Amino acid sequence: MIQVFFAATQYAAATVTAALRAGLFGPRAAHRRVLVVSNVAAVPEVTTPWDRMPGSERLLTEFDAVHSWNACIAPHHPAGWSPRAQDAPLWERALRLAWDLGDAPVEIACESIQASPSRAVAEIFADSPLHVYADGLMSYGPTRNRIPQDMHSRIVRVLHLDLVPGLRPMLLSEYGVAAEAVPTGAVVDVLARIGQDGARTLADVLAAPGRPTAVLLGQYLSAIDLITGEEEAELHARMVRAAARAGHDSVLFKPHPSAPAGYGAPLEAAAAALGVRLTVLHEPVLAETVFAHLKPRLVIGCFSTALLTAAALYGIPVARVGTDLLLDRVTPYENSNRVPLTLIDAALPDAEHDAVGTPLDLDSLAQRVAPLLSAVGYCMQSRKHRGLRDEVAAWLGAHLAEHARYFKKRRLTSLGLPGGSPVRAAALRRNPVVRRVVRRIRAARP
Repeated sequence: MIQVFFAATQYAAATVTAALRAGLFGPRAAHRRVLVVSNVAAVPEVTTPWDRMPGSERLLTEFDAVHSWNACIAPHHPAGWSPRAQDAPLWERALRLAWDLGDAPVEIACESIQASPSRAVAEIFADSPLHVYADGLMSYGPTRNRIPQDMHSRIVRVLHLDLVPGLRPMLLSEYGVAAEAVPTGAVVDVLARIGQDGARTLADVLAAPGRPTAVLLGQYLSAIDLITGEEEAELHARMVRAAARAGHDSVLFKPHPSAPAGYGAPLEAAAAALGVRLTVLHEPVLAETVFAHLKPRLVIGCFSTALLTAAALYGIPVARVGTDLLLDRVTPYENSNRVPLTLIDAALPDAEHDAVGTPLDLDSLAQRVAPLLSAVGYCMQSRKHRGLRDEVAAWLGAHLAEHARYFKKRRLTSLGLPGGSPVRAAALRRNPVVRRVVRRIRAARP
């Protein structure tokens, strides 16, 4: 059996490497393992592929061969290309030849099956079993796009990080796909190995006395049109003010790798006004490497997955800033960012108003957030999760008042759930769509 693993980021590769080392893909001796690296940056030609980043060589040893997906499909962009249906067999033949797969059976491990490049890979290797692995909080939400029957029937499982112990992923559950957690110990070990080079970089950057005691996480939310660039810059400044409020006078800001350099000006102004020593980390170092090396007393962010990796993998206190703004802005309601945003807002203290600095109680977290996430997930994709309706309606009837910010009245109305507006008969009679349907029914009567 040949196993082909697709990874678009170093963090994704770390996740799948941890799964390999934990034995979740069987013994090494029984398989030939091929890694396919993709670069889905907007302009891949001017960015460094993750397999050339510091520490990546410690991941590549798990594989017998490494290939570039970008090179295989050039000049197409990995995020926007998939083969025409009639060309898929030709592409499989070409890739088998290019990657020396021969005629051996192949199984695929890939990231989000809802979009390319994973969707394209699943279409090309149309007879291969699929393992979907998810390294972020979106795994706790519903599947965004419909998966064809001939594809979802081949999905063996969803591998995920156990960032909220006991919370079951909703991703692909409507198709009966089982979820399996990658052991946390294996994940921490892999991150520690690839972080050795990054730790040396951090030691140079933070060589001066007075090392930062708080870490601030940037996400570059304006790139996905959730907020404007000016609002995101102000969001980062709010993080600095929140850290100062919590008693920290030295902070490290880790920007998103794609964020423009200009975002640092408001941040520096806010730090200077408060007398806070600010370090901006421009080096390509994983947030988890920062957590392990710096051992901060607090991590502040908006709704980054790294907030929960800090809490679950390293036991660091975490807090949120700006989730109220994002809950109001994220559209449409089906937007996949809604579940990570809801989870972080419900689970973490507000750094601008609440007491912070205490480690998150992970033991009770799943019990607290599971009903809420089920309700939000059902409202996002009600047709895919019809079996949840009665449970969600009962929960909303009892708890909507304290969780109203996570639901839109219009959505509750359209689904006929508690909290929606009653539909009046007079309004229905005036609705032009209803009137047309009634006229057609009457016209069809004998």
